[in-house]
Amino acid sequence: MTTFGHRESLHYDRRATRLLTGLYRRISADVDTTAAPGATVLDLGTGPGKLLAHIATRRPDLTLHGLDLSPHMIDIARHNLTDHRTELTVGDVTDLPYPDASIDLIVSSLSMHEWPDLTAAFSEIHRVLRPGATATVYDFRFARTREIRHSAGRIDRENIRLPWYPVALVTRYRLHTA
Repeated sequence: MTTFGHRESLHYDRRATRLLTGLYRRISADVDTTAAPGATVLDLGTGPGKLLAHIATRRPDLTLHGLDLSPHMIDIARHNLTDHRTELTVGDVTDLPYPDASIDLIVSSLSMHEWPDLTAAFSEIHRVLRPGATATVYDFRFARTREIRHSAGRIDRENIRLPWYPVALVTRYRLHTA
């Protein structure tokens, strides 16, 4: 998995603000309709925390967690989320620092293509999700489709077209627990 240094993290923060706001709005709308009142939501690969800021603004009742491999990204996310109550953690998707069955909803935006071991990552996602909970991963349409089907278990797939681009570049993968 790629770890961003301080300089790369700052550049990504600027690009994310400019290029990904439409995607973050779409994901936060999906979270709004999916998450039960007071749910615990985890953003995997949270980066500079832009998605969490959108979710927090839309749904202040949610308990929000963000996890990223880069301590520099987590520092930027802390700065970007000063107005929101969010727990931010440096960690790896293949070794999530959360108890079994403790998360109601997992989201991830444009980080899965960087996960080196999808089988371990989806195993951890299944472990921390409560029974009946959902994980929704948004990533590039062409990112590791065969591996995802093999690693994730039961998963629904939908291509998403963002308002600023004429074709669907992003796919939403929705994983369900039993």
